[in-house]
Amino acid sequence: MKLYYSALACSLADHIALLEAGASFEREAVDLKTKRTASGADFAEVTRKGYVPALVLDGGEILTENIAVLDWIASQYPALRAAGPLGRTRTLEALTYISTEIHRAFKPMWHQGREEEKAKASRSITALLELLSGDLKSDYLFGDTPGIADFYLFVMLLWAKRFRVPVPKPLEALRIRIAARPAVHAAMLHEGLTEALEEAGRPDAG
Repeated sequence: MKLYYSALACSLADHIALLEAGASFEREAVDLKTKRTASGADFAEVTRKGYVPALVLDGGEILTENIAVLDWIASQYPALRAAGPLGRTRTLEALTYISTEIHRAFKPMWHQGREEEKAKASRSITALLELLSGDLKSDYLFGDTPGIADFYLFVMLLWAKRFRVPVPKPLEALRIRIAARPAVHAAMLHEGLTEALEEAGRPDAG
């Protein structure tokens, strides 16, 4: 199994989840501008979509799209999704909200939006995070242990930290809690995100 990722992209959630699960896998960075992998390969030969994550399974099948990859990981390691009869459905519900609402709202931040667009996006992201904050069941979205939805949310909280987007206190605490986990340290250090890891573990100013 091999994960193709780009540093601080949403693929970081998959990277963390695989390490949390104790999965055996290879990993290779992708330059999203040149579409070349760290070994010099053409990433288009892995997926014509040209973006991460891409997970190549042991049988040769290739999975793309973050929700699908995370769902597959949780299907192999059920402890990483919510428990109970609706566990998978509730997990997909959270993943979809994070992807289609929060993740998408960051677009002006990453793509050189005008300052007024960035300010509007920041307010929107804060409101979306407030709504999700109300769903915390305990220390994490679905209880006392983190799962794939928490790891995806963690990446969004890293982006919020990077772009100085205010986040609710419960989610600030969740970010700090997740940042302290060994799998998160391992994933972020492998991706060269030492500074982002240090920032993630610090309380927000104010």
